[in-house]
Amino acid sequence: MSTTSLTTQDQLVAPAGFTPILDGQLFEHAERLRDKVVIITGAANGIGKETGVRCASYGAKLVIGDLDLVGAEKTVSEIIASGGQAVAVKCDVTIWDDQVKMFELAIEKFGSVDVVIPNAGIGEPGNFLEVKLDNKTGKPQKPNLSTVQVNLIGVLYTVHLAQHYLLIDLRKVDTPTQPLKAMILIGSMASWAGFPVAPIYSASKHAVLGLMRSMEPSLLLKGIRIACITPFFADTGIIPTPLKVFLAGCPLTPVPRIAGAIIYAATHPDPATSGSGYVLPDDGPVFEVPREKFKMGVYKLLDDRLKSVEGIVYAVRLTKDLVKLVAKPVVVTVIGLGLARAFWSNRDILPSFMDI
Repeated sequence: MSTTSLTTQDQLVAPAGFTPILDGQLFEHAERLRDKVVIITGAANGIGKETGVRCASYGAKLVIGDLDLVGAEKTVSEIIASGGQAVAVKCDVTIWDDQVKMFELAIEKFGSVDVVIPNAGIGEPGNFLEVKLDNKTGKPQKPNLSTVQVNLIGVLYTVHLAQHYLLIDLRKVDTPTQPLKAMILIGSMASWAGFPVAPIYSASKHAVLGLMRSMEPSLLLKGIRIACITPFFADTGIIPTPLKVFLAGCPLTPVPRIAGAIIYAATHPDPATSGSGYVLPDDGPVFEVPREKFKMGVYKLLDDRLKSVEGIVYAVRLTKDLVKLVAKPVVVTVIGLGLARAFWSNRDILPSFMDI
């Protein structure tokens, strides 16, 4: 990953106990992925695809489960074209049998499962804060909870199955002293802070972080490490254009850096780092939050981040982002209208300028 885009790595000070991880460090243990079998859901595009391709580049064998089979097969083709090994299967993560089929494919094809990344996720359809009434009965309609089904129930299915399949190894090879067995969950900044326009999404991501923290002690006894990656919004298809407009001026988290954080969390050899959270609050560095340093430290980090987008810096970012999001003719029109308004407001003093 290029470090040229790191605009805040030297500016953002980590709270006490947090460890900043720069881009050059994210793949320092990635060679541990060689010949390991990685299951990842939702890798047809976005963060999942970037992570899958990166894992394969270090010699991992990929099993990709995605509802978008065409997209997943494109990711597989890209990996194979680069000399890697991968296979795709259609998988709706909300369907238990689909997930069992995905794990069974990994055992059948490669003989084991070593790293599991339940990455599949969706945003929040509709507006939970708006109560819609049935046209016929006048009574409230049931809300759309598909976000919970995918972001939480689907993750619970994946994690539950992973506990079983991570301990199966049919490869008949000598087991190293510290085998690589890991689950890496994908949270969000919404795992730590409420997101007023998407309360269901926030609830699902709070739950994912809580799941990681609750399971870590038991998994550690089984030799399975677990971590949760909590990035700010990334520029992926999950963010609709209206939300991108809302976020204009706020630096989005680079997708390659999120993939790097996932790989770092999965491959770190120190068992003491299991149970950590990895916070990516903006376009700056990854921060590792050890399990004993949770709570107020992260909230302070978020507060500092929000303060960093105030004032002139925010204004500059906002302008740049809006220019990207809105067609140039519209921007030109708005500027033109603004100048025309200024011209008209000051029309009384124009003769004096014209006389000069």
